[in-house]
This record gives sequence, C-alpha cells and structure tokens, in this order.
Amino acid sequence: MDFNDTPEEAAYRAEVRAWLDKNAVRKADAKDLPLPKTLDEVLKQSKAWQAKKAEAGFACITWPKEWGGGGGTPIQNVIYSQEEANYAVPGGIFAIGLGMCIPTLMTWGPEDAKKRYVGPAVRGDEIWCQLFSEPAGGSDVAGLRTRAERDGDEWVINGQKVWTSGAHYSNFGIVLVRTDPTVPKHKGLTMFYIDMKSPGIEVRPIKQMSGGAEFNEVFFTNVRVKDSQRLGNVGDGWKVALTTLMNERLAVGGSQGNADTDDLIELARETEVAGKPAIQNGAVRERIADWYVQAQGLKFTRFRTLTALSKGQTPGPESSISKIVAAKKMQDLGSFGMDLQDMGGVIRDRSISPAEGAYTEQWIGAAGYRIAGGTDEILRNIVAERVLGMPQDVRVDKDLPFNQAPKGK
Repeated sequence: MDFNDTPEEAAYRAEVRAWLDKNAVRKADAKDLPLPKTLDEVLKQSKAWQAKKAEAGFACITWPKEWGGGGGTPIQNVIYSQEEANYAVPGGIFAIGLGMCIPTLMTWGPEDAKKRYVGPAVRGDEIWCQLFSEPAGGSDVAGLRTRAERDGDEWVINGQKVWTSGAHYSNFGIVLVRTDPTVPKHKGLTMFYIDMKSPGIEVRPIKQMSGGAEFNEVFFTNVRVKDSQRLGNVGDGWKVALTTLMNERLAVGGSQGNADTDDLIELARETEVAGKPAIQNGAVRERIADWYVQAQGLKFTRFRTLTALSKGQTPGPESSISKIVAAKKMQDLGSFGMDLQDMGGVIRDRSISPAEGAYTEQWIGAAGYRIAGGTDEILRNIVAERVLGMPQDVRVDKDLPFNQAPKGK
C-alpha cells in the first residue's frame, strides 16, 4: 500500500493542522500549562473541546452530517487523529460513548432514538457508559446474571455491574441483561439503553491503587426501562453486543497511556546514564526501537481495520491483536520510563522530575488496561479461534440452559 498523502489528502491535512494550530497548543509548548485538578474541571475542558471539534466538523468525521458527524471519509479520520496526537488536548471521557455505545445505537436503535441521542453525544453534551461486566461473570460476558423481567410495556432490571468506566459522570448507558434463563446463555440476552439517573440505579466508584476512581460498581434495584429503549429483538442481545465488542476492540486498540515512544525518546535525551545522555546508551536505544516497531505494527493493523470500515463492514476479530500488543507495550514502557529516572520516576514535582510521575501512573494503570475491554487471555483465544482458525476451547455449558449451567458459568 502507498501511505503517502494524495493531493486531496495533503490539502485536508493542511486544513486540519491550520485549525489545530489556531485552537490548540502543541505538546512541545504545553509543558507549563496548568493541569485540571478536579473531575469537574476535566469534564468542563473535555466538553468544550468536543463541542469545538463538532462545530468545525472534526468530531466523528465519518458519521453522517445529519447525525452531527463530519460526513467525511475513513482516511480523513486517520489524518485528523494523526495530527491531533501532536497537540495537548483533552480526551478520554467520550471514547466509550462515541467508540462503542453510539455506534451500537446507530446500528440497532430506532430512528427516533438516533435523532435524539447521536447529535448530543457527538457535540459532547451527553456522556455514555457501557454496562457489561459482572462480579460473577469474569471474562465471560455471556455469563451475566443481571436480569430483566417484562411488565407490560416496561422491563424491570435487577442485578449488578462492575468495572463500568465513567458511570459516575455518564448521562446514559447501554446495558446487557438476561431476559430468558431457560435457554443457553448466549441466546437469552437482551440489550437496552438507559438513563443513568433512573430511580433504582446506584453508582459506587472503585478506588484504585493509582489514586484514581475511573470505574465503578453499578447496582440495579427494580429499575424500569421502556420496551422502546430495547436495542434489537428480545433474545438477540448477544448479536447486538458483538457490534459493541468489535467496536470496543477498535476503540481501545490504539496508542494508550500518557507516554509513548516519542515521549520516551525525549526523556532519554534529558536523562543521564553513566554520565551521558541515556539516548546514547545502546541498551536504551534498543528498547526504544522495539517499542517503535510495535507502534508501527499497531498503526498498520489499525489501517487494516479502517479499510474494512471504509467498505461498510463491522470491525472484525483482528482488532483484538492491537489491544494485546498495546496493553503490554503500555505497561513495559511505563516500567522502563520509571527505571530510567531512578527515584525521580515516582515524583510529581515538575522542578525535580520532568515527567511528573507520568510513567508511574502509566505502569500502574496498564495493569487494569490488560483486563478492561477483554483480558489478554480472552483476546488471544479470539485471535487463535477467529483469525487463525484454530480449534475452540471446550465449553461444557455452551448448549445448556443458563439456569442449568454450573454455578459461575
């Protein structure tokens, strides 16, 4: 493939770069900018930036204009992402909603729901979360026990979800529940979209060892949801969930964390090893080169997925490859950055430690990233079975009615 810009793409890149220069600060010039200290400040800055992007046509570039998107092409989206990566801009709080929830709503939701919810999500007015994982399910999404029972034109939900990122500040969410326990576990599921402020929903943030509390436990006690909020047919929840999961693999498979190879190169230039800049050390250069190669592999694997999207296809299981590589790379790079700074690696004081503890935070946070969005083990199984065509694992409960399956399955 030829990855050089065509004249039209080069013109678009110039347009993007000019807009970013006018509306954002390059990372190289952002070292002295104050960082948001509270969640409210993070939300305010993120929403303002999302709204600005949407107004300029750079939010959800490939989505139809009538739904708030840019009406552009996948390659334009790639170009914008490449250019924005060079600027210090807010990000993260819309990744789940725009990367997973809203694409599911757009695929399976009724027209009136699309008209109501897609635009506000694109503009950053509303935030969405994804309610899948449960305490008893582990990595088996289809093993969920949160149930929904029909009551006329409504459904009543009871149960618990866990590890729900952003639930404490989300306005809406998509939730996968069990509506028929008498059929095999993958066939008795249904998905709904819900208002996170509905009576009976309780959100409890989980404190992490990093000091953050980005994800939550969510409890449902007699939560009423209208049948019109159902996504797909009753019992087709697993089919709907696959749309979410495939988009999730794409959304979480790119570069993650506070630091990547470019940042590590800069750190190696500023840090000394044996009296010389670390970048001159052969062992340091070798490690950075390895991660650079991985970053390039991730980029081109992502391009493969974008090719499928450009043809109107749903992202396939090959997207799992990106997360397997990116999660370990994120953790290893964080650990190496800490070691390179010696004791300064855990200090946040900018006058003492230029990286302000970023590599420590990345190293700690990466452990969770290797679980979120599918564990390393689950993703390797997906690649083995669905990409390489290897035999499936034995699943003794696959064809059993869910209420007859062994406990915990």
